[in-house]
Amino acid sequence: MSTLVLALISGAVVGLALGALGGGGSVLTVPALIYLLGFTPAAATTASLIIVTITSATSLYSHAVSGNVRWRTGLLFAAAGIPAALTAAVLAARLPPQLLTAAFAAVAALAAVRMLTSPAYEDGSRPVRPVRAAGAGAGLGAVTGFLGVGGGFLAVPALVGVLGLRMRAAIGTSLLVITVNSLAALTVRTGGATPLDWAVVAPFTGAAVLGAWDGRRLAAAVTGRVLQRTFAVVLLCVAAFMLADTIR
Repeated sequence: MSTLVLALISGAVVGLALGALGGGGSVLTVPALIYLLGFTPAAATTASLIIVTITSATSLYSHAVSGNVRWRTGLLFAAAGIPAALTAAVLAARLPPQLLTAAFAAVAALAAVRMLTSPAYEDGSRPVRPVRAAGAGAGLGAVTGFLGVGGGFLAVPALVGVLGLRMRAAIGTSLLVITVNSLAALTVRTGGATPLDWAVVAPFTGAAVLGAWDGRRLAAAVTGRVLQRTFAVVLLCVAAFMLADTIR
């Protein structure tokens, strides 16, 4: 199978998950770039941030039109994560590729287990606690900068449980948070010397953008619990493969 076809298929899957779940699809971007498209871990995390930023920004527009984005809340949450995202991006550029891959796999596995063992996210009703909100925002920013993922699989439950947003608003607002954090981390990554294969990154991104639109329609047709469990199983398999690859 040609590299272009693999890039288009991978991008479509990532976009589909991102559009349906308000995040999570980006966590598949890095392993797809490494194991299917031959990127190094450093190049894959940088390319992932480009793909995630563009895909999230375009998906954000459609959610904003529907009135599902809480701009002030999302920007405050994202602001807490920007310093952490910048710091983590600098640190990640200095780590050995194997360690970066193992860390990514560990976070992916934890996210998958959380999705499988926790109930589907319910509408939030808790009062906002500034300290908890700032801590959650900073943690999400660190994950984004370090691993090159948007962190939507962490942002949605945080926005529901910590900030008390309704589920639809949390999904839309998470895309704002993902876009801001990814863009912040990207400003550090693009200053490095890691070359990118734009003949792969461009079609991957285009397919992800189109897939995200289809993901929104899928979310309306399938229950959130089914989507959550299906994605968790796929994510757990990917994490297991990556961990096995680092120790062999």
